Amino acid sequence: MESAHRGKQSFVFRQTPAILSFSSVAGKKEADGPLGTSFDKTAKDTTFGQKTWEKAETQMQRTVMELALHKASLREDQLDAAFVGDLLNQCVGSSFCMRDRDIPTFGLYGACSTMAESLMLAAMSVNAGYCRSALALTSSHFASSERQYRFPLAYGGQRTPTAQWTVTGAGAAVVGQTGDGPFLLNATVGSIIDAGIKDAANMGAAMAPAAYETIRAHFDDLGTSPEDYDLIVTGDLGKLGYQLVCDLFARDGVQIEERYRDCGVMIFDCKRQDVHCGGSGCGCSASVLCGHLLGKMRQREISKLLFCGTGALLSPLTTQQGESIPAVCHAVTICTERS
Repeated sequence: MESAHRGKQSFVFRQTPAILSFSSVAGKKEADGPLGTSFDKTAKDTTFGQKTWEKAETQMQRTVMELALHKASLREDQLDAAFVGDLLNQCVGSSFCMRDRDIPTFGLYGACSTMAESLMLAAMSVNAGYCRSALALTSSHFASSERQYRFPLAYGGQRTPTAQWTVTGAGAAVVGQTGDGPFLLNATVGSIIDAGIKDAANMGAAMAPAAYETIRAHFDDLGTSPEDYDLIVTGDLGKLGYQLVCDLFARDGVQIEERYRDCGVMIFDCKRQDVHCGGSGCGCSASVLCGHLLGKMRQREISKLLFCGTGALLSPLTTQQGESIPAVCHAVTICTERS
């Protein structure tokens, strides 16, 4: 049997799993942004009816999962696996969402790359026949992330120009063996890249080299170029990180700007909403993918998408100890045709 592996770090999905359904939930600030109408459900406040921000994040996950299952006409007990993650310590947002649901669950942490990672693993499981249907689910919450990674909101700390605003949002996709698509064609697994950035308020600079390395590997392994995609999207590098990726490819003589966008730039109006360099958090790329992007694919406005989730792999402790910030990027090709 011919190997499905391609090049150094890529592989193809021979059975081309289908995205049966997708859904997105977002907060008030996100609803006020350029993509506000693309989310399935938005909240009028940041608590989602809960007593704490952490419980609010769990509620977002519950809501977005239930929406995705409803759209796919599936019950919870028809899921063979769930691949779920968030930004909270020990992924408690996800585990509290999944407790008592009797769904086989894999807890993931890839920082802001988690949506791409969960979608890739769900597709691998379905493609290999280990699952008939699998859920990919990711979330983040501005207030819970600020409390964990930076300062409590009441501290009133000033943001530096390179800082990004963690998105309050969640995205979910149900992957199955058959369906009308979009379809998952191939994927590239990222390596951990450390550019030596130590500023936790400059995530774009820390993650951009990882995005560049994975996208370049994807092109090399699969023999493609930017022109083979309608859109190439990274997960929340923000304005600074986006420009760095463009500059890195320009150094190679590759012009990527015409087909390249970043979820962190797309989700907010950076000037009007005062988010500095844009959005971040694993709920950023999750809600943009499972709202705006897959919606455009269902409408046949995008035929072939390269979705690249980027994550900064740090903790408050490593930052306090003066460590640099490693990063990773995972890429998945999504297409409207099963080719």
